[in-house]
Amino acid sequence: MSGADREPIGELLASLASRDGRAQEARSIAERLCASALLILIRDPETGALRPGPGFPQTLPGGATWAAVLGRCAEPGEFRARIAYPDVRSFEDADVWVGAEGAAILLIGGTPHIRAREIAAASPLLLALLAAEAEADAARARAQVAGAASARANMLARSLDEARARLTVNAHALREALAEAAHLNRELQALNETLEQRVNDEMAERAKVEDELRQAQKMEAIGQLTGGVAHDFNNLLTVIIGGLDNIARQVADGLEEASLPRVKRGAEMAQKAAQRAATLTSRLLAFSRRQALDPRPLHPDRLVRDMSELLRRSLGETITLELVGAGGLWPAFADPNELEHAILNLAVNARDAMPHGGTLTIETGNVWLDEAYLASVAEPVPPGQYVLVAVSDTGMGMDAETVSRVFEPFFTTKEPGRGTGLGLSQVYGFVRQSGGHIRIYSEPDHGTTVKLYLPRVSAEVAPEVAKEVTPDATMLRGSETVLLVEDDEEVRAYSVGVLRELGYTVIEAENAAAALSALDQNPAVDLLFTDVVLPGGLHGRRLADEARRRRPALRVLFTSGYTRNAIIHNGRLDPGVQLITKPFSYGDLASRIRRVLDEHLEAAPLGDPAAEPDEATALSGSAPE
Repeated sequence: MSGADREPIGELLASLASRDGRAQEARSIAERLCASALLILIRDPETGALRPGPGFPQTLPGGATWAAVLGRCAEPGEFRARIAYPDVRSFEDADVWVGAEGAAILLIGGTPHIRAREIAAASPLLLALLAAEAEADAARARAQVAGAASARANMLARSLDEARARLTVNAHALREALAEAAHLNRELQALNETLEQRVNDEMAERAKVEDELRQAQKMEAIGQLTGGVAHDFNNLLTVIIGGLDNIARQVADGLEEASLPRVKRGAEMAQKAAQRAATLTSRLLAFSRRQALDPRPLHPDRLVRDMSELLRRSLGETITLELVGAGGLWPAFADPNELEHAILNLAVNARDAMPHGGTLTIETGNVWLDEAYLASVAEPVPPGQYVLVAVSDTGMGMDAETVSRVFEPFFTTKEPGRGTGLGLSQVYGFVRQSGGHIRIYSEPDHGTTVKLYLPRVSAEVAPEVAKEVTPDATMLRGSETVLLVEDDEEVRAYSVGVLRELGYTVIEAENAAAALSALDQNPAVDLLFTDVVLPGGLHGRRLADEARRRRPALRVLFTSGYTRNAIIHNGRLDPGVQLITKPFSYGDLASRIRRVLDEHLEAAPLGDPAAEPDEATALSGSAPE
């Protein structure tokens, strides 16, 4: 290209001499040369990296194409490349020239009239100017950094002087604080030496107070229980003693036809009072979870439906009975007789809470008791599936304090003479002994709901059978031989008299050893009728097992007022066990003896050896019951 051609380029590039507006002038020159952009890069004297010259846009698009171009600019020369411009999404052709001093000229895009090397040839002074400006910018930057560092150094120096001054001022206070800390440390060490003993003394004192409180609460509960028992039994014994005394006086004066009504009335009074005493004892055993339950799979909705007529008669005409069942109700595992008593107890309580009439609702359903709910329950209840029997009334309700005490024995809100205070406690004991849970909800003037949760069972429910009809006395008689084992002489005499009056041959024994001896001497024994608790170290269950071992066909009937764990485990009769609880009447004994003799033999399994006395030891009589 001739000198005449260079002159216009030189004139164009002369407009870049001024730093102000240099970027705009570069764009104008690029347009006049038919290019998209003109960039001049200057090599940084400190880092050696190429950067846009002063006044040019200081940001390059970047990307792989720019990395390749800058890499080729390491050596002087010229080349063509395709680069991203003005951003990484667009690509343009570029003509690149790199000088020996390291500067680079890029003529990007379009169809320029000249090459980048021609621009370099026409602008040596411009390149020198840009290099000088870059050096000056770098110097100013270094000066600013140095100034900032100096300022920070001065500030640190002042801070250090202030810190030295504060340290000097606080040195005395620090020495005093260290001395005080040493003194406190010595005191702390002295306290630690006696801390363990003081903690032990405090814990012992607290445990003593807690034991005294528990003992006081226990004695208060026992006092309430015994007071209630004494009150009710004294009333019952007054009637019994009075009736028997009346009979005795009539007999002493000589029985005449005119005195027979008074004798009969005295006997009826004594018999009714004795029956009430037996009921009271049964309720106490239920509350203490010591009654003999005979649980089986049952459908609570069917049981409630079968009770509906009895419930309506008990509630009276002013109270409406509503039964609410649930589809697909699970079978429950409970003693059906005790469940009936529990529901009847709740119904009678509800009736008394609705003196002006109302509605009693009995609802059944399936429920799941989860751990979140049971966390608030005082007694341990395993989570799982339960069958709900809920008894609700629209009566007067109770406040929170009353609800908290309703399950206590002999606690009642009824007037004197209208209740023993054992109804709800009996229901509570039955449900807990059955492995279930009971909850009561009540609010004054809004009624009460008692919810019984009975454990679900997967076994099939036996088909319903008609209830037994008590046969007359002629059908209850028999001629079989009964071996009677009872250590209480009066109870034994009464039982022997009843059995002989019924026609049975009776062999008496007062303990297990005498019973086994009598069994060996009398091969005609058909039934062993034995008390569970016997003297001599061999209880009734062990006696029955040994007798069955000697006589496999022997039938067994147990009796007891309280069985402990001989034939009842986890609150339930052992499989195959027949039991008549004390006290029993003439009719009860006659019916039960006859039924056991008429049934097919179902031998009761032996008890758990780990829970029973060793058989050899028990037979020797050296291990008392």
